[in-house]
Amino acid sequence: MQIAEKIKNVIDDALKELDITARDILLEHPTELSHGDYSTSVAMIAAKGAKQDPRKLAVQIVEHLAGKEDEDIERIEVAGPGFINFHLSKSFYKNTLNEILKEKDNFGKNESLVGKKIMVEYTDPNPFKAFHIGHLMSNTIGESISRIIAFSGAEVKRANYQGDVGPHVAMAVWALQEGRGSLDTPEGLGKAYAHGAKMYKEGKQEEIDAINRAIYKQDDKSINAIYEKGRIVSLDYFETLYKMLGTTFDYSFFESETAQNGSEIVKRHVGKVFEESDGAIVFKGEKYNNKLHTRVFINSQGFPTYEAKEIGLAYAKSDVFDFDTSITITGNEIDAYFEVVKTALGEIDKTLAQKIRHVSHGMMKLPSGKMSSRTGDVVTAEALINEVQKAVLEIETEREIKDKEKNAEIIAIAALKYMILRQATHKDIIYDLKRSLSFEGDSGPYLQYAYTRATSVLEKTNKKDIQEVYENRKETTLLEKHIYRFPEVVAEARERLEPHHVTTYATELAGAFNSFYAREKIIAGENEAYNLALTRAVQIILKNSLHLLGINAPKRM
Repeated sequence: MQIAEKIKNVIDDALKELDITARDILLEHPTELSHGDYSTSVAMIAAKGAKQDPRKLAVQIVEHLAGKEDEDIERIEVAGPGFINFHLSKSFYKNTLNEILKEKDNFGKNESLVGKKIMVEYTDPNPFKAFHIGHLMSNTIGESISRIIAFSGAEVKRANYQGDVGPHVAMAVWALQEGRGSLDTPEGLGKAYAHGAKMYKEGKQEEIDAINRAIYKQDDKSINAIYEKGRIVSLDYFETLYKMLGTTFDYSFFESETAQNGSEIVKRHVGKVFEESDGAIVFKGEKYNNKLHTRVFINSQGFPTYEAKEIGLAYAKSDVFDFDTSITITGNEIDAYFEVVKTALGEIDKTLAQKIRHVSHGMMKLPSGKMSSRTGDVVTAEALINEVQKAVLEIETEREIKDKEKNAEIIAIAALKYMILRQATHKDIIYDLKRSLSFEGDSGPYLQYAYTRATSVLEKTNKKDIQEVYENRKETTLLEKHIYRFPEVVAEARERLEPHHVTTYATELAGAFNSFYAREKIIAGENEAYNLALTRAVQIILKNSLHLLGINAPKRM
């Protein structure tokens, strides 16, 4: 049992003895460490219902706890208007330290999702279009959430859904037929799409729609040849990026595969769920929820829209993996769209719809603002990674590091991922290159550097396998007040599906370790055994934290 749960239980027991009921016992870590390791305002909350003075009730609770001493708790005290503060004992810190040394890579794992099957869909780039910074954001968040869920015991399958048919493909193919862009490179395909999108608005709609029909029917050899080659070039390129970002997908779904089934399902439910309107088939969401709106599922030309394909995707996912939950990570600009699709699916298959969860994120912006692939001004993920990598190489010019290019790539990706994962997922991000590469704190390289620093300290001692400590330090360190919290942080990140809890914690831990490193003589000092054990614990937790964030640590920085 985690210490937080133990404290909640003893408080609950004390309240029951006082014949007081509390709906929820909330614990928090005081900002001021002198106020203890945990604090609760339960007395102030319960006092309202019991019509008592909150401080007097807090004193009564503490008096009831006095006869239930625990070796993990050093003392309990009342503060202010009725806060109850808990100070953990030195033996607790020592036991936690030994647990970390024993558990290593498993420290922080929990079994809250054991037996659960969860599919996480993220990234979702479209062949023939650029892999832009929005895809980078989805990939980073999705990969981290996947790792956090797996760390909690679930069987996780990663899925990627890619739009390999539709108007955007027809636009690119039309432009390629016109000699614009190139089939040989992702950049060439992106230029073709941008030109085709522009010309679609300027009078080429009928020609491009005809190509779209041909792609669905696969009845034109010339168009098929362009389509197949462009699709392969795009998908091969995406794979190089996934490898760079540290993602391996278990399933790849394509709109070309979900379109037919989605269309058939929609057509079978016309008159029940869907309606015909001006030659199209629509779902009138406002009939089910006044916050929803009408969306087209099959357009007047008979083509399935994204909405119909999404219905087909839900069944395709369920067919290959009998999940308990399917999480889809997308930008928040499609929140309303996704809610309509899920509502429509709920009218077709309520059980399946209830298993689907949508996690949306904000936009990544550069100082110049949001970019669009339709204008040809798209900022690709690769271009941004290369720009950050170049900046890293300039910083490392005078350092002797093997394989500087690869090392710089690892640091660059850490810088980008950290900036994405440092705040709640729903918020927009304005990427700041200088800040992302700072070694002063609040950055991916800062975490990496703290990890490599701890590793370097341990490499300088002959005590390579630090397994257990027997004596406490005379004074409790700030590090000890941080390291025991990691399992709590993982649990909160999993419960909320918010990786930023791990990011914030790891940054605070790195800061505490850097202060410890500057102040203490770790090797050959008075507390060498304990200090080395603390350093090893920090190394373990930072490694586990970086793993959950999808960040690698270079050997040297």
